[in-house]
Amino acid sequence: MQTYELAAHPAHPPLGVLRVEARILSINDSWLRIRWRIDGAARLVMPPFAGKGRADKLWQTTCFELFIQRKGEDAAYSEYNLSPSERWAAYDFSAYREGMAERPFAREPDCVMRMGQSMAIFDASLPRAQIPDPPCRLGLAAVIEEEGGVKSYWALAHRGAAPDFHDPSCFEASLARTRAA
Repeated sequence: MQTYELAAHPAHPPLGVLRVEARILSINDSWLRIRWRIDGAARLVMPPFAGKGRADKLWQTTCFELFIQRKGEDAAYSEYNLSPSERWAAYDFSAYREGMAERPFAREPDCVMRMGQSMAIFDASLPRAQIPDPPCRLGLAAVIEEEGGVKSYWALAHRGAAPDFHDPSCFEASLARTRAA
């Protein structure tokens, strides 16, 4: 599968992070697996372990995000926030930042963070039954907090003066159909 280089929003440069990439590891009938890699993670701030469960406002510290919009549909899309604390959130939107509702999840995502001296890996597995069917457009993003409260916002693209992961022009990756309809 493809690896995507994320770019930091120019108005919010990182302190020490050099690079963030996201990669779709696999998709099958059971799971969608995604990995984010952070190079230059020595000053990374990690949210404390909280155990699995839904939580809002995960983006206030280090958090990894996925946006999915079915190709050929209207402006509706889904957002997934995944935290190293193992907390997560999932929402559906009817249009750009409109009609927000919690996305039902029968089985929780699995999230694992591994830290090295200068890099970090965050792996997330989302139950396949809880994500829209491909083909889809994807937005891959991350909020990275470093020491001193420095936050950088990483995405496939940035179009405005402020970071906005919901901007449909940021959904530059794709997820192809992997099984017969």
